[in-house]
Amino acid sequence: MGDATVDGGRTAYRASDWTQDALLERKGDHTISVVIPAKDEEATVGEVVTRILADFVADGGAGLVDEVVVIDSDSTDATAAVARDAGAKVFSAKDIRPDLGAAFGKGEALWKSQFVTSGDLVAFVDADLIDWGTHFVTGLLAPLLVDQGVHLVKAVYDRPMIDADGREEETGGRVTELVARPWLALHRPGLAGVVQPLSGEWAIRRESFASYAVPVGYGVEIAALLDTADRFGVEAVAQVDLGRRTHRHHRHDTLGLMAVQVLAAAERRRDGAESGARAGMPELDMVPLRQFVRGAEGFEPRETAVAVSERPPAASVRMPSVESR
Repeated sequence: MGDATVDGGRTAYRASDWTQDALLERKGDHTISVVIPAKDEEATVGEVVTRILADFVADGGAGLVDEVVVIDSDSTDATAAVARDAGAKVFSAKDIRPDLGAAFGKGEALWKSQFVTSGDLVAFVDADLIDWGTHFVTGLLAPLLVDQGVHLVKAVYDRPMIDADGREEETGGRVTELVARPWLALHRPGLAGVVQPLSGEWAIRRESFASYAVPVGYGVEIAALLDTADRFGVEAVAQVDLGRRTHRHHRHDTLGLMAVQVLAAAERRRDGAESGARAGMPELDMVPLRQFVRGAEGFEPRETAVAVSERPPAASVRMPSVESR
């Protein structure tokens, strides 16, 4: 295959270098889960599920992917029904392991997915994809199947955004460029070569993910990146070029909430400590974010409680007793 070296010695792969047949030869005893976290994505989740199932989940279990699971995060639309009709296994995040309680956010969905999936390799694919291809799946899985030293695979892609009227506008990644990348430059310069540290498409070895604490919100991606680099070295992080990924536009005021969650997760890992409680970072559940909007009397504050708590490593969580099931 063709590959290239980027900063820090990590290997950059191209999704086009791998076909399903080539990876099937390398799959061996591995089992593979594709997890799709979704919240109010009835317009797109069905196609994402349908295409992945059609290309990778063969009758009789001979395909590259063993299961496609959608984790529904309290959708108010028909996301769960659409995903189920498309053929996915669908679980509500709040109903998975109710003995552990419920939190709200993308990280919570990914953490809870560990209790309802079985693959020792897990690929996460967002539900809001508009312009994409199923080569995302082969691209994300290839580095894990061909290199035992790789523990985490991050997607790289062109990322135009679509506005509310369906028009393509500026390139996405505003939280990456204004929050994540500056933080990495200051505190983890060895990871400066990671092109898209917050990309929503990534793959990981189950055993590694189960050993990490997981932020309940949008800090999940940078947390996995930092924990993998701290635990296994930057060479354990691979990148794969997936080409183009188009998703819907997020309002700028909602990006502030994402930024708080990304910074909270990063700050907990600032000194390179193992996942879990971090010295110097209070273990807060919520942080009040104050933003301002112009009103009749001038600029008026609007305060939002942002969840910044973290779930413990899944490997440390006991299964419920027979009596409590």
